Formats: sequence, C-alpha cells, structure tokens
Amino acid sequence: MPSRGLACVAIYRRRVAASTERVWENVRDWEHLPFLHAASFRSIALEAESASGWRARVGLHPSSEITLELAIDSARSQYVSRTLAGPGAGTEIWTAVAGVSPTATEVEVGFWLPDVAAERAEAIGAAYTRLYERLWDEDEAMMVHRAAALAAPRDPPPAHERVCLGALTDLRAQGVVCFAWSGRRWRLVELDGTLHAHAAQCPHWLGPLDVAPVADGAVRCPWHGWRFDVRTGRALDGRAARLPDPPHVGVDAHGRVWIGTPRV
Repeated sequence: MPSRGLACVAIYRRRVAASTERVWENVRDWEHLPFLHAASFRSIALEAESASGWRARVGLHPSSEITLELAIDSARSQYVSRTLAGPGAGTEIWTAVAGVSPTATEVEVGFWLPDVAAERAEAIGAAYTRLYERLWDEDEAMMVHRAAALAAPRDPPPAHERVCLGALTDLRAQGVVCFAWSGRRWRLVELDGTLHAHAAQCPHWLGPLDVAPVADGAVRCPWHGWRFDVRTGRALDGRAARLPDPPHVGVDAHGRVWIGTPRV
C-alpha cells in the first residue's frame, strides 16, 4: 500500500501483449532503462539487487539524478518504484500485474505523490500517464520481440551450405541486408571496403542487432547497450559474451556475394 500522506494523481491501465513471465522479467531488468528508454533516462548505476527488487542511481535528462528503489511483492502480484532522493523524492508508483492469457497481461499503475496542490493534480497525473504509456509501449515491443525470438525454431541446414546473396552493387544499393544461414539471422555490413557478417541477435536477451547502427566498427544492442566488434564478434565492455562465429563472406569474379562454408 502507498505510504501515508501521498495523493493519487492518476491511474493508468492497459493490456500488454506479453506473458506475465516476460513482464516480471522486464520489471527486474534495471539495465535496459537508459537504452530502451533513452528518451527518458540517460544513465543507471546499480546500488543493490536481490530477488525482491533493486535500487539504483538513475540519470534523467538533461542533468538531474534520482535514487530509485523497485520493490516486488510477489504474493500480491504487484511492485512499487519509490523515488528515494532527487527530483520527485517521496513519489511511489504502484503497479499490479494480472495474467489474462499466455500472451496477454493486464497492468494497473497508480501514481502517488507527496505535497500535490489540488489544482495541479490533474495536469501532473496526465503527464505521468503520457510518460508511462510511452514506457510501456517500448517495453511491450521488446517483450513481444523477445518472446518471438525465444519461440523461433532453430533447425540448422547442412554445414556446407553456400548461398548467393546477389550482386555486390545491388546489395550496396539496398542498404540494410539481412539473411538466414545455419539456423540464425545475420546482417551483412561493409567496413573499409571489406564485407563482414554479424549475428542479428544479441546473445544477451536476443535483442535486435540488425536495426542497430554500426559505429567505429562496433554494433550496440538497443535494449541493454552491449557492444560487439563486428569484425571479431567479441564484446567491447569487458564481458565474456561474444557474437556467434559468422559464415565466411566472399565476392566471386562476377561481383556476386556468397556466404557459407567452405570458403568461397
């Protein structure tokens, strides 16, 4: 229950196209805030984490910072995020979670604030509702994408499959080129005149690397910010994770691009 002395300025309800498993996974996932929700948060530094929630310093745009605590009450299928310090200190946002089907979850979010003047409550509530509608839109898109990626079959073709992607000139004109090979999806990129293929899914949460820009020879996952070297597949932030080994990419004498093994 909200702390005494707080006023509820709005209630936001929606049905999310994701299972409760995905929703609770998302609730516990503090790391995605400044990447998936980059328009709202600029940084996060974890202070504590347990099965019942987490606490972190969260950077807001343009330069402020709050200390945010998220506490989970599994028995009541609800959680609360409390602003412990910084702008909005004392605010509590309570969310109830109820499964509707294997692919749908109802959420109800209540915004409870301290020291709210009656004449400002409606406007403040509307602002919180707009913010959380956008945040849940972004979360839902990630959860739907992740659920589909987890459910996708992985039946690799023969190990020596070779595939022609087309003429190099045509591929360059297309811009983004993705292809399937060995049970995975890959993206073709050109760096300093050399073609490379990299996995289109992040090995962390299967995030969409195929939509991430390549900068300084690296690709960054838009969900959690993990960065990988496109040429080697290794992580660039000290993590042990790496991208799967890609197929060889070659251009034949006719200017056609081939991928696969053995080397073309």
